Amino acid sequence: MANAGRGRGAWARQAAWEFFGLELKRRREAAGLTQGELGRRVFVSGGYIGQFEQAIRKPQKDVAGRIDEVLQTDGFFERMWLKLIAGSPYTEYFAYVAELERLATKICEYAPAVVPGLLQTAEYARAVYEASNPLAAEEYIEEMVRARMDRAPILNDATRPVYWGVLHETTLRVPVGGPAVIAGQLDHLAAMVRQRKVLAQVLPFSAGAHPQMGKTLKLLEFEDAPPTAYAEAVLSGNLLDDPAVVKRAQADYDLLRAAALSPEASLALIESVAEDYRRCASTT
Repeated sequence: MANAGRGRGAWARQAAWEFFGLELKRRREAAGLTQGELGRRVFVSGGYIGQFEQAIRKPQKDVAGRIDEVLQTDGFFERMWLKLIAGSPYTEYFAYVAELERLATKICEYAPAVVPGLLQTAEYARAVYEASNPLAAEEYIEEMVRARMDRAPILNDATRPVYWGVLHETTLRVPVGGPAVIAGQLDHLAAMVRQRKVLAQVLPFSAGAHPQMGKTLKLLEFEDAPPTAYAEAVLSGNLLDDPAVVKRAQADYDLLRAAALSPEASLALIESVAEDYRRCASTT
């Protein structure tokens, strides 16, 4: 029943975004503007406006606000954006990034301490959420785990994005959830690599100092839009689309890949550490 409820919630949110798009189209046409004309006034392309109207892409808050200014809609679109984001299972600063993941043709991530969300097992995700929410109700933890698992299918889809992850060795060595849980997580990661769904490299302790020390980094590329970078900090996230900033982030990621173990050596290390945890789990 929980999964069914989750499905209804996702359907309802999608229907609401479709209403957002229909209202945008209706009010744009009433103002006598083409998609291209509105796009120029709110600093996006006409193609973006078309994607907003078809509920393919969701606008950012500042774009919704500029649409209100141009169409003189008294804050309607920004208020609706806030309501829809508030209804998302994700935190406000990550909700838009979750939408972008579905549209990306390539995703590159650097994980300094925790296995990236797209690669997590439910058991691992639960351990992460329980650690940061020790007094939360069980229903809240379940909802957070389901939301994280809802993102994972994009890597199983026939049109899945190219995914390249660089994981610091810390992500393998910290026994999140205990030996059995972390062993299962590493087995899952190794299976995805062997099935050629993802490419993974491990940045070993021996690499020493490196770019992005202690900081996460996600790079997203799209078929019809410029690349974007996303960096996350304590209870906050920054979506970066300035071309110069994104270029610098991409350069940092290239340095991380250069310092990491080869994909073959990385897979061998992941499987070796998983086996160590399995042996530990069997003796406890």
